[in-house]
Amino acid sequence: MNISVELTFSPLQDTFEEHIINFIKKLRASGLTILENPLSTQVYGDYDEVMRVLNSEIKEAFKLMDKGLLFMKIVKSDRSDYEPHF
Repeated sequence: MNISVELTFSPLQDTFEEHIINFIKKLRASGLTILENPLSTQVYGDYDEVMRVLNSEIKEAFKLMDKGLLFMKIVKSDRSDYEPHF
C-alpha cells in the first residue's frame, strides 16, 4: 500500500536551521520519493518503508534538539504525480 506524507518540522529553539537541513538530507538519502517546498517536505512510497524511515529519522532528529514540533499528514495513496487541473 502506497502513502503520501506531508511533514512540517519545527525545532523550538533559536538554532533550528541545521536540524531541519540534516533531517531533510537524511530523508533524501533514504531512496524514497521526496518533494520539498518552503513550508513542508513530502515523502512518498510504500507504507512500511516510509514509516520505517520516518520512525528512525524523527527519533534521531528529536534526540539532537532540546524541543521540537512535527506536524504530519498521511494520505493513503501516492500523490507524488499530482498536478492541479484548474
